[in-house]
Amino acid sequence: MTRLLIVDDHEVVRKGLVSFLQCHPDLEVVGEAESGEEAVIKALQLNPDVVIMDIRLGEGKNGMEACREIKESNPQIRILMLTSYSDDETIFSSIMAGAHGFVVKKSRGEELVNSIRTVAKGQSIIDPSSTTKVLEYMKKASEQNAGQKTPLSAREKKILLLIAEGMSNREIAKTLTLSEKTVKNYVSIIFNKLKINNRAEAAAYAVRYRCMLK
Repeated sequence: MTRLLIVDDHEVVRKGLVSFLQCHPDLEVVGEAESGEEAVIKALQLNPDVVIMDIRLGEGKNGMEACREIKESNPQIRILMLTSYSDDETIFSSIMAGAHGFVVKKSRGEELVNSIRTVAKGQSIIDPSSTTKVLEYMKKASEQNAGQKTPLSAREKKILLLIAEGMSNREIAKTLTLSEKTVKNYVSIIFNKLKINNRAEAAAYAVRYRCMLK
């Protein structure tokens, strides 16, 4: 029996998943959560085998931030991300946060069930429609890495990697023993240097040029 925690900020979607998954005798839904904060708490309380979590939750922690915290607290929990979007930034930000699988919501029900079973067995999975994008992205990253240098300082590199892990400015400040204002200034400098506009783009950059950031 695989024990599941369902996380989605839309009640209709959440209840629909619960109802569908409970029809499978090898799957047991042990809890639900509607926010990233609640997901972290319930994951610790219920110790599910797999957390099925929407990436784009409402206010507060997003799915990637919750994923990272859950994995830090209990590395044994497997996390399968659900989203309506399969863009490069979403895929790679999820991987950086520690997710073991990635499935778009338009997938067929049995595809989701098979993904849950695969992840529960300790394997990783990416939605088939995203696999080609991942391979193309990695090939492009390899080609663009050749002979390039990052314009970031050692401190900026560290902060960029923490952003890619899903950390907020407050969490980064605590990790590096800096003020939140100082981290905010660093983030602005990083964005300006790399000519990026948001944290998703920062995460994508970190994945693409990770070898230069260590």
